[in-house]
Parts: sequence; C-alpha cells; structure tokens
Amino acid sequence: MTDHPIQGLMKTAMENLKEMVDVNTIVGDPVETPDGSVIMPVSKVGFGFAAGGSEFVIEERGPKEEHKHPFGGGSGGGVSITPIAFLVVNSEGVKMVHLDSNTHLYEKLLDFAPQVVEKIQQMVGNNGNSGSNNGSTTTFSSTTTTTDPNQPPL
Repeated sequence: MTDHPIQGLMKTAMENLKEMVDVNTIVGDPVETPDGSVIMPVSKVGFGFAAGGSEFVIEERGPKEEHKHPFGGGSGGGVSITPIAFLVVNSEGVKMVHLDSNTHLYEKLLDFAPQVVEKIQQMVGNNGNSGSNNGSTTTFSSTTTTTDPNQPPL
C-alpha cells in the first residue's frame, strides 16, 4: 500500500520540529563573565502542530484503471520560546534568578519562614514571662527582600 500524501506532510513537519528540540533550546549556552561567573539562560518552550487534508473523488468514465484522487492538504506549526530565568554559577554557589517575580514566591516564603518563627517565639516568650498584659505592647516589623542579583540574600 502506498503512503498517503498527508503522511508526507506530517513526516516533514515532525522532522523539522525534532531538529528544533534540543537541550540548548531550554537551557541555553553558558556565558562566562569577566568575574568568573557562568550564566545560563533557562527558557520555557512550547510547540504547536496541525495537519489536515482532503481527497476529491472524480467520476471515472473510462476503463477501470488505478487513479490517484486529487489531494489538497497543508500543515503548520508554531514555536514559543520564553526566557524564564538565569542560572548563575560562581564561587558562592549556584543561584537561580527568576525573571518573573511570581515564579519564586515559594522561595521567598521559605526564606522568610525562620524570621516568622523567631518573631512568634519572641511574642510567646514575652507574654509568658510578664505575668500580665498591663502596659505591654507588641511591635511587628516588616522586612522587604529584593531580587537584585548584586545584593546578597538577607
């Protein structure tokens, strides 16, 4: 049985997509900075693909012979590459610098958790030692962290 024309369309499109899928597409080529740090971009990659076709039947009026029916078809695809972070490797260790501030919300919470526990322990300790709440005040302070890669973490 001969291949259907749509198989050729799909095969060509899939082979071209296969060539584009590479580890360097997601984790980019490393770049070395003058201070010895190595920076690698990390990207989110999305692919979309569609193919379709149709055959048209023509009435046969002559002797029975094998006809190829006229075929119309097409295929298309799309690629989306979005940078999401940079992986920085230097003498201090490995650090992921996210480009979207919402991406590393959990990291901020985990970094802030020890400070919260310490504040709660201080509040519980102060209330337990005072014996009464007459004249006592409780103060809360707020700490803001930045995502500037040049500043050390708090």
